[in-house]
Amino acid sequence: MDMTPEFIVLAFTLMLALVQIGWAGAARTAELGLKWNAGPRDGETPPPGRLAGRLIRAQANLFETLPIFAAAVIMAHIAGKDGQMLTLVGTHLYFFGRLAYLPLYALGTPYVRTLAWAVAFAGLVMVIVALFV
Repeated sequence: MDMTPEFIVLAFTLMLALVQIGWAGAARTAELGLKWNAGPRDGETPPPGRLAGRLIRAQANLFETLPIFAAAVIMAHIAGKDGQMLTLVGTHLYFFGRLAYLPLYALGTPYVRTLAWAVAFAGLVMVIVALFV
């Protein structure tokens, strides 16, 4: 069986999550060194620097909505609601909004970053609304 377009977008979103984990981890390792990363990380750790902090916060922000997004996509599929305009557009808005959000946050870009977040959130809401129409 082929994956639905919504499941393909969900898969790309999961890949984006892995990229965010790796990028945030690499930035933190660059600050504290490989010895810290490979060690037990006991004791106090200095706060993250500017880039690492932004990447960690962007990752946390994605992880706030990713479980809801995944559940909504799966529920839409189970309910036979996928393939509709709301789910197709909604999943794409969520993914591309999240994709744009990452570099905008890393660069410290105000307002446009918030717009990217709002686009992703609107996409998430669209998929949830599709469950009821």
